Amino acid sequence: MRPKIYITRKLPDAVVTRLTEVCEVRMWEKEEEPVPRDVLEKEILDVDGLFCLLTETIDEHLLTLGTNLKIISNMAVGYNNIDIAAATEQKIMVTNTPGVLTETTADLTFALLMATARRMVEASDYLRAGSLKTWSPMQLTGQDIYGATLGIIGLGRIGEALAKRARGFDMNLYYHNRSRKPEVEKQLGIQYVEKEKLLRESDFVCVLTPYTKETENYIGAAELALMKPTAVLINTARGGIVNEEALYQALKGGQIWGAGLDVFEKEPVQTDHPLLSLPNVVALPHIGSASKNTRLKMALLAAENLIQGLQGNTPKNIVN
Repeated sequence: MRPKIYITRKLPDAVVTRLTEVCEVRMWEKEEEPVPRDVLEKEILDVDGLFCLLTETIDEHLLTLGTNLKIISNMAVGYNNIDIAAATEQKIMVTNTPGVLTETTADLTFALLMATARRMVEASDYLRAGSLKTWSPMQLTGQDIYGATLGIIGLGRIGEALAKRARGFDMNLYYHNRSRKPEVEKQLGIQYVEKEKLLRESDFVCVLTPYTKETENYIGAAELALMKPTAVLINTARGGIVNEEALYQALKGGQIWGAGLDVFEKEPVQTDHPLLSLPNVVALPHIGSASKNTRLKMALLAAENLIQGLQGNTPKNIVN
């Protein structure tokens, strides 16, 4: 008998075809709308595998309903949407999709840095609104990127890829990480510094650390107070790492110069969110890995993780 799986969002045909070769597949057929909780609670009752996204909260209650559940395949690098401890207790494998999105997310991170520093979104809106009457010397002036100091918080795969891009702009590179990486320091010419020094001296601070209990509100009022008034904060990791109220106050009061955000604590972010009201914020809808090729690779990797687990093997990307 083929294992049963449930997919929580409509996927590309190539991914569904691959899963159908091995599994009996049921899928939420809407692409732009998350599966309702009551539907998910019903669908999980008899399945052996679950293919899910960050939009689904896989908590202990849901896991207790999935009495046949053997594996959860999360189509993301992060997995803070899943109660890992509860899954482990119930001997349910959890997998993620690292690696395939590294370069694409690094591209987006550096693009967001540039767009924020040079006020690109604000300038585009200014032009489209018909506000441009003439050229003037200090109109829409931003911050220089070439030769500036970049501080990376969290030097994982994406952080290393970002540092490579920054080298092309002759940036001075700092990083702070839970452990030092001497070989990477040599390869990339990047210097390990304590968190406080990074915040005080960086012109750009990029948050790329995983979201954990230890990194929740890792950047708050005290940290923002250390930053330069000309500094830019970029977050393409997870929203909860940066205290949004503290960031709003720092930006509104001119304590820091600008912020580029691809992630928010609660997603999808509401249009009345205070940070969206500020002209010195470039906000994106969590598109760090959103290239066609990368998203397809992520989905296929998540599918292979699921298949490996259901076939009795240990998936390469198991997180528990």
